[in-house]
Amino acid sequence: MEDKTKRPFHVLPKDVRPTNYALTLQPDLELFNFRGTVDVDVQVKCVTSQVVMNSVDIDIISATYMPGSAADGETAIELTATGINYQNEDEKVTLTFASALALGNGKLRIDYTGELNDKMKGFYRSKYQTPDGETRYAAVTHLEPSYARSVLPCWDEPAIKVTFDVTLVVPEGRLALSNMNETGRRPCANKPGLVEVSFARTPIMSTYLLAAVVGEYDFVEGRTSDGTHVRVFTPLGKAEHGHFALEVAIKTIPFYTQYFDVPYPLPKIDLIAIADFSVGAMENWGLVTYRELALLVDPKSSSSEARQSVALVVGHELAHQWFGNLVTMEWWTHLWLNEGFATWIEYLCVDHCFQDFHIWTQFVAKDHSRALDSDGLENSHPVEVEVGNPGEVNEIFDAISYSKGASIIRMLHAFIGDAAFRKGLHLYLTKFEYRNAATEDLWACLEESSGQPVAAIMRTWTKQLGYPVLHVSDEQQGEDRILNITQEKFCAGGTFKGDSSPTWMVPITISTGDNPSEVRMTVLLETQSTTVTIPGLKENQWVKLNSGTVGFYRTCYSQPMLKALIPAIQDQSLPPCDRLSIQDDLIALSCAGVVSAADVLQVMEAYMNEPDFTVWMSLNVNISSIAVLLINTDCFPSFQSYVVDLFTPVGMRLGWEAIPGEGHLDAMLRTTVLDRLGRYGHRPTLAEAKRRFADHVEGRRTLPVDTRRPVYIAVLRHGDSIVMDTILKMFRETDELEEKHRIQMVLGAASSSELLQRALDFSLSEEVRPQDTVFVIASVAGQSRLGMGMAWDFVRENWMELNGRYQGTSMLGHLVWTAGNFASEERALEVKAFFDTHAVPSAERAVQQAMENIRLNAAWLERDCAALKAFLEGRSTRGGDTSTVCA
Repeated sequence: MEDKTKRPFHVLPKDVRPTNYALTLQPDLELFNFRGTVDVDVQVKCVTSQVVMNSVDIDIISATYMPGSAADGETAIELTATGINYQNEDEKVTLTFASALALGNGKLRIDYTGELNDKMKGFYRSKYQTPDGETRYAAVTHLEPSYARSVLPCWDEPAIKVTFDVTLVVPEGRLALSNMNETGRRPCANKPGLVEVSFARTPIMSTYLLAAVVGEYDFVEGRTSDGTHVRVFTPLGKAEHGHFALEVAIKTIPFYTQYFDVPYPLPKIDLIAIADFSVGAMENWGLVTYRELALLVDPKSSSSEARQSVALVVGHELAHQWFGNLVTMEWWTHLWLNEGFATWIEYLCVDHCFQDFHIWTQFVAKDHSRALDSDGLENSHPVEVEVGNPGEVNEIFDAISYSKGASIIRMLHAFIGDAAFRKGLHLYLTKFEYRNAATEDLWACLEESSGQPVAAIMRTWTKQLGYPVLHVSDEQQGEDRILNITQEKFCAGGTFKGDSSPTWMVPITISTGDNPSEVRMTVLLETQSTTVTIPGLKENQWVKLNSGTVGFYRTCYSQPMLKALIPAIQDQSLPPCDRLSIQDDLIALSCAGVVSAADVLQVMEAYMNEPDFTVWMSLNVNISSIAVLLINTDCFPSFQSYVVDLFTPVGMRLGWEAIPGEGHLDAMLRTTVLDRLGRYGHRPTLAEAKRRFADHVEGRRTLPVDTRRPVYIAVLRHGDSIVMDTILKMFRETDELEEKHRIQMVLGAASSSELLQRALDFSLSEEVRPQDTVFVIASVAGQSRLGMGMAWDFVRENWMELNGRYQGTSMLGHLVWTAGNFASEERALEVKAFFDTHAVPSAERAVQQAMENIRLNAAWLERDCAALKAFLEGRSTRGGDTSTVCA
């Protein structure tokens, strides 16, 4: 996917380097601009008359340079820049002085102005309402990956780490926050109504971690067991919504301190909920910014899913305080090192804090499976992908950097063991603290701590695109079981197009039917094929590869081996992660043309009495993959009946009401099951949903939060404009953030073109924050064939506005994927034609992946439609027999 038309990229010259920024920012919350002054302590390393820095969307008023001797009280001549030359396309500015700058230390002073923009990047404005309904604005920074240059002229590269002294000039009565603790506050001379707030000097850090917030917030606070001051800032009047995140943070920081054996290096950590925020959260050192939904939990009305999500996001961002902030990747090529690690350890942390979440099983369904799906595409990318211009980075804030990165770290952790892993992490963090590192540096430390060939193993996972599928068959020889294992690159399209398939060094774990929960053997597959002997295994015992689904690969079993595993699914003697992975691998193998989709549906019947939420979550996702195909056919009603039959037993067991003593995951399972049953017209579920909705609307009985989504979806799917009016009225009247989000995400369930168009128009209205527009459109695209086409038309018709809002951000990729679930070559060509004339440099890979996915769907449908139709029409005569599965 190399684009030969890209401008060549060059890092900044090394002749002048900063050592400290003394930054003063004065945002105007009414005129939406800001004034800035920055005094930069620099070292002139080569004689030059020019200083080249990063700068974009900034108007420099003046720039001067004072040689270092002046700082010592000696006479020196201040130089004024005679030229200020902007290179806008390169996001650079060159300051030219009349004479050369002498070698040594000096101070560069720049006065400038900028816009307090509405793009949710750089220094921007965020709209909020006070408790009495007045609309006001906060000023917020979001600087990753390369937006610091729009806040101050600077050396905006992650390897150029320096300290910062921040001062904020703000209106009286407004809160001012930055990375460090406040050290002073005084009225501004000659500026009535303004106060100057100063902060302690930061540690050495990268520019993208700088942070400032000015606004009105309430907060709750506490201290960790090791004395770190923790505050959670909430919208005014909602301080109680910060208590859960505070609880998580107070547990998390000591956990990481102990796990890394490295103390948290700042005196405080603030977590703040921002009304307008383009991503989930940002790990600014000492001042972590969050989308409101990613931080706030209403103790009275937040769902189980919301609490769990907040715990994971808090754990992720706090992990970055060490892994990313204390030690930072040397360049964006190693972004995965930050994000993959933080994604893995957020689960470790939440498992420590909330063991009843059974979070590692959920990791398999959410991150592991998501990464396998993305990395099976021809248009995936290696974990380590060469990045030139930082503008390219938004393309790799994706499932590969986060979820595959986390998955291969989990695999490595299991292979070398927790003790060696922790020892290696400690070595890495202490060796490179306040510095930068590359992927190879982490491997070297883990290799030293474990004695294992970590670098050799992991290079096969980070440098190569994709992952293997292991084909396995077995035979009994006396008392021993012999496994024949061969690896090849898994391709969602079915065929590897290179000369020869790459190979990976694969840690393989093996479990057996005589002790399903234990790893019986671990072998390292270093070649394309191997033979493994399992001694003393009786002929009637099954064999399962990838125990616990820790390895990042798929498994294709011979027909006898798969058939032997079916009873262990039915009686749940296989652990949940293993039950989950069998059907997840089968659906992927079906997409690739190895297994018939009809045979996959037959195996899914073995899960009818499945008790585990996460297994059902994975089944539900994979059923949606088949629904996307069949929605284009006349056998879709038969498929809906199949799904209703599959989900009805667990729906009957759970019912609508929480059972005393039931767990956190039962509530989430109830939501998933009732959602699917109502969506597919299960009559008892639909009747009960309508009754409960009427009671809720008329004030007779409030719906429990964990059943609201399935109720809303059911009544919208089978309702009229009156239902839509009622739900939008509920949206306008509630001040609960989670409820607003929930309603936005269900609007696409409507079944008529008129109602779906209302939902789409609503997405661009003033009632929907720009950060949420994309998700309303995605809701329409993802719930029906009609909605899919209408959403894609809407995106094209409103492209100028949408592109203007989200240009250069990862949100454009979400918009591209509104077209990704079509299933015809005509639609693939339509997507190509549109983006050929509407270039999206920050989402080019998303365009290629969406087209690839459309073509995969089309091929899958053509290949399996007849078999699916025959299975669905004839299943009542077969009684759910699972013995004829192909492999």
